[in-house]
Amino acid sequence: MRKFNISVFVTFVTIFFAISALAQEPARPAAAPAARPAFRMPPRIISPELLPDNKVTFRVYAKDALKVSVSGEWQSGFGATENLVKNDTGLFILTVGPLKAELYGYTLTVDGVRTIDPNNLQVRRDGTNYQSFFIVPGAGSDLYLQKNGVSHGTVSKIWYNSSVLNIDRRVYVYTPAGYEGSKGKYPVFYLLHGAGGDEDAWSTMGRAAQIMDNLIAQGKAKPMIVVMTNGNANQAGAQNDVPAIVVQGEQGMAAYQRYAGKFEEHVVKDVIPFIEKNYRTLKSRENRAIAGLSMGGAHTQTITNNNPGMFGYIGVYSMGLMNFGPQNQDAAKLDQERDAKIEALKNSGYKLYWVGVGKDDFLYQSVVSLRALLDKHSFKYTYRESDGGHTWTNWRIYLSEFAPLLFK
Repeated sequence: MRKFNISVFVTFVTIFFAISALAQEPARPAAAPAARPAFRMPPRIISPELLPDNKVTFRVYAKDALKVSVSGEWQSGFGATENLVKNDTGLFILTVGPLKAELYGYTLTVDGVRTIDPNNLQVRRDGTNYQSFFIVPGAGSDLYLQKNGVSHGTVSKIWYNSSVLNIDRRVYVYTPAGYEGSKGKYPVFYLLHGAGGDEDAWSTMGRAAQIMDNLIAQGKAKPMIVVMTNGNANQAGAQNDVPAIVVQGEQGMAAYQRYAGKFEEHVVKDVIPFIEKNYRTLKSRENRAIAGLSMGGAHTQTITNNNPGMFGYIGVYSMGLMNFGPQNQDAAKLDQERDAKIEALKNSGYKLYWVGVGKDDFLYQSVVSLRALLDKHSFKYTYRESDGGHTWTNWRIYLSEFAPLLFK
């Protein structure tokens, strides 16, 4: 019998358990990957910032720009601007004011390029003109605010056919809160925009829906339907939605003359019949009103002069006596025809003829001429002269003052 070597056995067992232990050792985790850089949102730039004292701060980050300026409705003088100041980070800053309570539109110019404020979501459009805006709260802007607890009307975008213009056109129609659920009939207010605008202007720039909601809720205005048309006879609707109709070879005055008087004719023959057929309206002179600003003020005069007895309430904003006819027309004959129309309107049984203009409006003298004509005929009217010029600031005020006078 061979002799067992205990030392060899012990060595073998030791090696065996060492290998087993090594085999059973859990795998070591792989080295952790390099930490990813944390995602960081770029710092938020607040512009405009309304301060407690009604000052307003504008901020624009443009590190490669040399000059940034702002042009706003709080400034006096056409084309007025104020320069923002650049700091060492590339941020341009300007604080203005304090400003009175109002809605203010503004644009920025960066190295000669006009633009809206990239940090302000509040943008409005008047034709091809886009602006950023903000509202300074207070008594002067109270009617322009969308308020909780106030019943809101509805603004519908409706298409209708114009037999006069031979196209389908779009109109905005405001119906007061409660219209859809009622069976009653309502008076109608036709509200016209100015040159460069379209059917969107009064609801976007003019805050017509907010003004009407708040006036009606406060009991200052009667519930009424407000019809906002497109005053450009060559447009089916706002150009950001529908391209304008272009006739080959017609530009400038030639294109204008082709449509001269057509918009006004189509309001009477197309728009009013469409509204009175499709909405619950009160169909009488005492329950129709019309008003317009600038070009719309001229449209208002043409419509009412040519159709005495159709409207009981007439508003002319920032527009006076103007001659838009052919250059070779007989001035004496034109004056004679105008006199006859004013006399007919004077005797038509109208309730209110309201004229408003700003002291600095470039059409101020045309309003002086209009008043002279009305005075010549002992034509009764209400005159409102405000501060400022040819601006939406004034036109919102005029709407806020005119609407409560209607249908009383």
